[in-house]
Amino acid sequence: MKDNKFLLGSNNAGKLAELRRILQPLGIDLCSPADLDISESPVEDGESFEDNALIKARYFSKLSSLPAIADDSGLCVEALGGAPGVRSARFAGEQATDSDNNMLLLEKLKNVSDEDRKAHFHCSAVCVFPNGEIVTAAGRVDGLILREQKGAQGFGYDPLFWEPVTGRAFAEVDGGQKDSVSHRGRAFRALAKILSERMSIA
Repeated sequence: MKDNKFLLGSNNAGKLAELRRILQPLGIDLCSPADLDISESPVEDGESFEDNALIKARYFSKLSSLPAIADDSGLCVEALGGAPGVRSARFAGEQATDSDNNMLLLEKLKNVSDEDRKAHFHCSAVCVFPNGEIVTAAGRVDGLILREQKGAQGFGYDPLFWEPVTGRAFAEVDGGQKDSVSHRGRAFRALAKILSERMSIA
């Protein structure tokens, strides 16, 4: 591939930094919609993480005529039957903040025992090329939901998600270490591997 400029289908600064760290060794120049003065965003009405990632990647690839990478990820809590799941970002309502979502989750789990607070993060990552080609990957990490928020790094449910490899909440783990254990890091690395193989024969 001669042009290694890709668009991330999100203006989330944390997500942009995370994916740049993973894709930089491939020589991929990753930009955000804001970098291209794109302010529109699609309605994420899919019924799965991959559906929503594909909706975003297709939308931004069409707008920019660039390969677009998007992901959709969420927290699935066993005691809540898998909720918030695909509605993770909107758990407390369409205009909810991360804090609103975290407070609602704590409230719903207040009477759940420590051993029954099992949960996992899932991430589906998708790259759509201007020619319509689609590349997909996924990542998952298992853990537990804490009883209180810990750490100031990360975003979303990171302050409540305890990850067993590091023995800390995701929000207590620095960026590079989090890349190696997180659901998003795993999905993006799997996607990067496929893109690397594709680029080597392009």
